[in-house]
Amino acid sequence: MNKKMLSLPYLFWCAAFILIPLFMVVYYGITDKTGAFTLENICAIATAEHSKALWISILLSLISTLICLLLAYPLAMILAHMNVNQHSFVVLIFILPMWMNFLLRTMAWQTLLEKSGVINSVLEFLHLPALNIINTPSAIILGMVYNFLPFMVLPIYNSLTKIDPNVINAAKDLGANGFDTFIRVTLPLSVPGIISGITMVFVPALTTFVISTLLGGSKILLIGNVIEQEFTQTGNWHLGSGLSIVLMIFILFNMILSAIFDKDGEGNTL
Repeated sequence: MNKKMLSLPYLFWCAAFILIPLFMVVYYGITDKTGAFTLENICAIATAEHSKALWISILLSLISTLICLLLAYPLAMILAHMNVNQHSFVVLIFILPMWMNFLLRTMAWQTLLEKSGVINSVLEFLHLPALNIINTPSAIILGMVYNFLPFMVLPIYNSLTKIDPNVINAAKDLGANGFDTFIRVTLPLSVPGIISGITMVFVPALTTFVISTLLGGSKILLIGNVIEQEFTQTGNWHLGSGLSIVLMIFILFNMILSAIFDKDGEGNTL
């Protein structure tokens, strides 16, 4: 049997669950209810409501990505300097929550953060002020950071483990201190992992709607919420698809940046 025939199930999967849905989104996005070509659905992103949701989404996504980067890099360095047995156990503990359903993890944070939740109950028991964070941008950022942090850690860790220790030792032998070695050697060599991690965090953070619905109480509409409402509540698939195309442009831009800075795939986690 021709070995190429073995790729047929994969090609069928790609066509059924990737290409056809993308084609439908593009088709609905550039047509109206009569099937006539139009760009109104895409240009609708410029309206006050949609542009506000988009910029809030970008802002919260950027903040979440930055926080993930600041938290992930030191952790990735710690893991990279551990021996095999230690770091394998720590990595397992770190990614263990990722085995749980995304929706359940987010609902758990909703239970923790709500006004009568676990955290406020403990604070009340200790006679401390209540934490009024639920239904705020801070709660959404917290949910994004918690859910997407592993996607930042793993690419950076992968890049750090690929750095030849002899390069670090050579820098130290030439008189570089720890800070200079990090700035001039370690950090530049880990840029592919950083770019890959930023892409893997920013894209899902930008398109999410579950986190903002549960932790934002639907009071803070992100562009993902707007698109979800157009499909499920309003029933306007054309407008929802047009707004989705705008988000696809952001995703493609991030993928291009990742391809430019990580040409050899050094930031890949697989």
